[in-house]
Amino acid sequence: QEHLVESGGGLVQPGGSLKLSCVASELTLNYYAIAWFRQAPGKEREGVACISSADSATYYSESVKGRFTISRDKSKNTVYLQMNHLKPEDTAVYYCAAGRFSLLERSMSSWGKGTLVTISS
Repeated sequence: QEHLVESGGGLVQPGGSLKLSCVASELTLNYYAIAWFRQAPGKEREGVACISSADSATYYSESVKGRFTISRDKSKNTVYLQMNHLKPEDTAVYYCAAGRFSLLERSMSSWGKGTLVTISS
């Protein structure tokens, strides 16, 4: 399994922004797509964004499209999730995962431990 570490979660007011980071090894970023998932209390985990290893193609769920942006900085071995116009329903534990270019859990082979994002006034 690959080692991934998320950071950047916190408490933000509705309408605010937050940027999450996922640090992985150079090998991981060169070989695997990286995706962000989230799990809200009492709900199933859902994929929200992914970025390919080959050409940095991106894909988003409808729930975050236009508000979230996934990107990567290979020099820092880091994938980011920029989250804007945050809503209370974005409250969740956010996980990064390595695997195929997909938003399906079954396509991922390694997971981080997650970072909590809370949107509340």
